[in-house]
Amino acid sequence: MPAATSQEDIIISLTDIRNQFGSHVLHEALTLDIRKGEVLGIVGGSGTGKSVLLRTIVGLNQKTAGTISILGQDVDRLRLDELNRLRQRMGVLFQDGALFSSLTVSQNIEAVLKEHTRLPISFLKEIAALKISLAGLPADAGGKYPSELSGGMRKRAGLARALALDPDIVFLDEPTAGLDPIGAAQFDQLISDLQTALGLTVVMITHDLDSLHAICNRIGVLLNKRIKVGTIAELTKEPDPWIKEYFDGPRGRAATRSHASQSQKATSSQS
Repeated sequence: MPAATSQEDIIISLTDIRNQFGSHVLHEALTLDIRKGEVLGIVGGSGTGKSVLLRTIVGLNQKTAGTISILGQDVDRLRLDELNRLRQRMGVLFQDGALFSSLTVSQNIEAVLKEHTRLPISFLKEIAALKISLAGLPADAGGKYPSELSGGMRKRAGLARALALDPDIVFLDEPTAGLDPIGAAQFDQLISDLQTALGLTVVMITHDLDSLHAICNRIGVLLNKRIKVGTIAELTKEPDPWIKEYFDGPRGRAATRSHASQSQKATSSQS
């Protein structure tokens, strides 16, 4: 996608963020702009605070310092009702799906709609069925409980719930963790298709190098309490040892070759 050229292109802006727990500082002077319509992957070593950063953006973790602007609104300046409306424009898929175990998939989605809308029950069921279909689940998955689903289906059910309110921004926490390579590739394709069809901005925490190559426009690397952002090509030129090992190590080179091979096959099939 083209580089951002104006402030209107920025959908989320973090400025001088500090996340601190007691004397332990996870993030210091962290600044990040996320562009409208992009898929941004966030990576980093163990303990760099990837999930904490996601939770800070969506309001589940209170930052110690700094400012966060989402969809042009400074979250610290919003009234509670304004903040709630803003949060309705964001959907979150947590790593374990975070589904209510006592509710069916359809009821999990309907619960979000009941909390934030006044739509009739019959309409809620129709919307839930639509979201289940969007997430690539069969229609009969709506009547099943989370315990009756495979790990991959639970992730798709969690994604269906994240899409319940037609969000502008979707946050994904390790969406392909625990999936086999085929399931992970299918989930990547699903995210890519939804991003294109719905015009979503996607922020994705992942360790999956194949996902980074397949669907991410840019990558943010958490390092030394801050974040460095660029394309994979740009980041591989960085002198930092961790970045070089991550993208140029054996697994990184394998993912690069795999992605290049798939791109060549796609180009050949189109010609």
